[in-house]
Amino acid sequence: MKNTKLQHQIIEEVDRFLHSRKSLMLSTLDKEGLPCSSYAPFTIYQQHLFIFISELALHTQHLIDHPQASILLIEDEDNCDDVFARIRLIYQIKADAISRETELWPQVIEEMTTRLGDRVTLLSQLSDFILFQLTPLFGRYVKGFGKAYELTGDSLMLESVEHINKR
Repeated sequence: MKNTKLQHQIIEEVDRFLHSRKSLMLSTLDKEGLPCSSYAPFTIYQQHLFIFISELALHTQHLIDHPQASILLIEDEDNCDDVFARIRLIYQIKADAISRETELWPQVIEEMTTRLGDRVTLLSQLSDFILFQLTPLFGRYVKGFGKAYELTGDSLMLESVEHINKR
C-alpha cells in the first residue's frame, strides 16, 4: 500500500477489532476433506492467537490431523449499521499444539485467564484440553463495501496491507 498513513490506520483498526472480540469462528477440515464450522474463545499472546479446546470436540481432532484452517472474527449483528457489510477479519492459519511442558503453556494460560476469566483455570486442570497456537498465514479485513484489505505477515504484526481493487 503506497499510502503509509492509511496502512497504519488499517493496522490499528485491525488490532482494535481483534482485541474487541473474545471468540472466533473456526473452519476446519476432517480426514475426508469435509468442512466443519465451530467456534472457540481465544487470547492474544506475543502477536499470536491461542485457543484452548477439548480433544472431545470435532475441531480439535481436525486441527491435529490437518493443521491448516480458517478463522473468522465478525462484528455483532446487533451493533452493525448494515448486515450486508459487517466488519470482519479472516485469517488462514496454521495450528500448532503447545505442550504443557513448555515455558509458553503457563504464560498463555495466565493471559487467557486474565482475558477470559477463571473458567480457564478449571479447564487447564482437565487433561483433555489442548492449547493451540494459531499462526496467521495471510488474511483479509473487510470494513464495508469497497473497503477490503489483504493482510500478510506470519503473526498479528502485519507486514503489509493492500487495498483490494476490482481487477
